[in-house]
Amino acid sequence: MAGSEQPKGPLDGVRVLDLSRILAGPTCTQLLGDLGANVIKIENPGSGGDDTRQWGPPYVTDSEGNSSDLSAYFVAANRNKKSVALDISTPEGQAQIRRLAAHVDILIENFKPGGLAKYGLDYASLEPEFPSLVYCSISGFGQTGPNASKPGYDLMAQGFGGIMSLTGEPDGAPMKVGVGIADVMCGMYATVGILAALHHRQRTGEGQHIDLALVDAQVAWMINEGVNYLTSGALPQRRGNAHPNIMPYDVYATSDGHVVLAVGNDGQFRRFCDFLELGELAGDPRFATNQARLQNRAPLDALLRPTLEARSMAEVITGLEALKVTVGPVQTLDQVFSSDQVVARQMQIDMEAEPGPVHLIGNPLKLSRTPVTYRRAPPRCGQDTESVLSSDDPFTD
Repeated sequence: MAGSEQPKGPLDGVRVLDLSRILAGPTCTQLLGDLGANVIKIENPGSGGDDTRQWGPPYVTDSEGNSSDLSAYFVAANRNKKSVALDISTPEGQAQIRRLAAHVDILIENFKPGGLAKYGLDYASLEPEFPSLVYCSISGFGQTGPNASKPGYDLMAQGFGGIMSLTGEPDGAPMKVGVGIADVMCGMYATVGILAALHHRQRTGEGQHIDLALVDAQVAWMINEGVNYLTSGALPQRRGNAHPNIMPYDVYATSDGHVVLAVGNDGQFRRFCDFLELGELAGDPRFATNQARLQNRAPLDALLRPTLEARSMAEVITGLEALKVTVGPVQTLDQVFSSDQVVARQMQIDMEAEPGPVHLIGNPLKLSRTPVTYRRAPPRCGQDTESVLSSDDPFTD
């Protein structure tokens, strides 16, 4: 669908210069692009562009089955962007960045702290000429502190920030989350910070520098477990899929698969026990309250697990849903993307890229008046260099 036939997004007219790569920054700029912002992504031609272009297989292929530079990893976070290949280590590349900066509202980068200063492209260098610029820097540890000069990837942030210490089975090794969640959440925080800075600029005319660290963001989303520790002084323990503050809240085997159970209060627990024909448990002082159940996890689990294993997934899910007890299947990705719920919510989208079709995860935001739009498929490296650099207004389509 042509852009003129689509509704305008809430960020229509906002212009973004994206000097980021990998996942945190691109997650942010893709989200801004989905919301209508015009994004130009700068890629280094000498290295083949964004590092993630090489993080495959799988790759998007052409009609003859030939691989492209569109890895699945890259296309996951780079739609709604133009790609311009520029070597910013050269005077010519630096001049082009400054020319583009004159047209933008937002610049986002994830170089090591100080890495852009030698090119005159850091915030301190650009702010005098572009005082209304919202400039967002993402790095492993932030622009300050004793670790500021150290590099950072998602795995490092998950380890340093504590999430790995409480993820995994109780007797297993520390475990990372299955996707780059530290990067993704950092990108989300970046988006929030940028939108707040734009609102401030709208009122005052002032731009500002946003300093965001992967580790800071990861520490922030420790949420209840982090505050559990700060409140009690006790280190949280790895519990597998169990919850530190609710019981039963776990993954349970049935006769033909696994279900997730989240029994959130004592009333639900009574209904849950009645369904399992274990009504006496709800009156047992060891299990009658959530606090008691937490203190008696092992004996309660020993009673629940064999009872659930004797029933099918369908029986458990249908029966507990009818009783308003939170339950659901543990699905593989083929089941996820073929489910009627995911189809109804348009959480898979298809776009036509230069080598061929790409299948992407949709944006979860459902805005009633200014919906997200999917205007540009993830680009090949440097796909838009000539059109952007030869234009008097490089952000026009």
